Amino acid sequence: MDVTIDKPVRETTLFGHPMGLFVLFFTEMWERFSYYGMRAILLLFLIDNVRGGLGLNESDGAAIYGIYTASVYLLSLPGGWIADNLLGQQKSIFYGALVIMLGHIILAIPSGPGLFYVGLCVVAIGTGLLKPNISSIVGELYPEGGARKDAGFSIFYMGINTGSLLGISVVGYLGQKVGWHYGFGAAAVAMALGIITFRVFAKKYLGDRGNYVVAVNDGSSSGGNRSLLIFLAILVAILAVLQLTNVLDMTTAQGMAKAMGTIISLIAVSYFLYILFAGGLDDVEKKRVIVLFVFFLASALFWAGNEQQGSSLQLFADRYTDLNLFGWEMPSSWFQNLNPAFILIFSPVLAAFWVFLVNRKIDYAVPAKFATSLLLLGLAYVIMVIASRIALTGVRTSPFFLTFAYLFFTLGELFLSPVGLSAFSKLSPKRYTSQLMGLWFVGTSLGNLIAGLFAGGFDEKNVQQLPDMFQSVAYFCLGFGILLLILVKPLKRWMGGIQ
Repeated sequence: MDVTIDKPVRETTLFGHPMGLFVLFFTEMWERFSYYGMRAILLLFLIDNVRGGLGLNESDGAAIYGIYTASVYLLSLPGGWIADNLLGQQKSIFYGALVIMLGHIILAIPSGPGLFYVGLCVVAIGTGLLKPNISSIVGELYPEGGARKDAGFSIFYMGINTGSLLGISVVGYLGQKVGWHYGFGAAAVAMALGIITFRVFAKKYLGDRGNYVVAVNDGSSSGGNRSLLIFLAILVAILAVLQLTNVLDMTTAQGMAKAMGTIISLIAVSYFLYILFAGGLDDVEKKRVIVLFVFFLASALFWAGNEQQGSSLQLFADRYTDLNLFGWEMPSSWFQNLNPAFILIFSPVLAAFWVFLVNRKIDYAVPAKFATSLLLLGLAYVIMVIASRIALTGVRTSPFFLTFAYLFFTLGELFLSPVGLSAFSKLSPKRYTSQLMGLWFVGTSLGNLIAGLFAGGFDEKNVQQLPDMFQSVAYFCLGFGILLLILVKPLKRWMGGIQ
């Protein structure tokens, strides 16, 4: 059905930005509290066999961690499609938030593995429905685009990391010092606050933004849906063949994680090809979608390194880092707080820096920002190579190694994540906005899965391999970053004047 979008929106501003931005800021803040807080203790809970955890080995625990965190972002793709074609973005956000809260309530109930895994699935489904659509509405608040839109996404990104900082602090402490399920319960309370925020203020300050649904009586739309069904049927057939020929093995956690990596890669590449060749795009739109695919690849590689904060780096903090703080042993999960804390410090600095460059007509193109992010991430892993070599001597390493690694992680993230959100919002064809935003999060999904698989080799038997493991990540990031620098000019040209 068609949704009328001519209802006037109250254009109240705060700090020069629409009030709707801050409604989305606080909604996302509480959702990220619940997600990052729970994620901070997830792997520790999975491998704990003393305090009521599931008692898995490191490889299986890391594989399940990777499957869960990858699923959260992979489900952003159908979440975007549901918003574009069925519910609209505002309803998708509200229903997604309700499902997330239900999932965290399930996780808060002490139980066996079966119910716990159900809770993880429910949280992942709800997040997939909420995550891409709230970012898409942020983009709708700035139809003029430009540096102000980038600044708006940077402010929104501060909301994400405020929630992350609070969530890791509260849930991490409750989970590690009081009881695992108290931490999971705190995440449910946070999501309830997010639901209340959105329900009370969205209608007033967002109006009909985010209520657009593709008209079902549009001939091109129905043709596109038929193409999508054909695409899905082919995808299912390919996956069935891979399973029957034993290329994919879903009988173990590690095998399922590896199979999921194949599935995610196949879905992403196929979906980009589907939009490119069957999406009814003109030549300019096709070039922009190709640029988005390059950004997707850079994003997947970046998150493969960055998202090890909750997996291999969490284990490194727990086992090989000095946790003594003035005579008190702090929760190892609190190291993950460094990332959102640094983001809150540096986000306004970089937001102002982008505006400063534009006002002085200094060009720092989006592809160059992506390249910078990968180079910074590579430097972070150079630091971890040094730290891991010290750990091999049997001495717990200084917390300054992780601190400086997290600083480079954060600076790299600020050059990629809010910039990428803004770029996907600007470059995506209107009728595929939420779906392509979903693909942006699929890149995060693939990175999370790789991070989980990487941590699977992070056990006491393989401790001698730590420097080589971290070094391989550093080489990949530095190499791809240099390649992107070489491609800045052609990619900028294909963006067709959009900055």
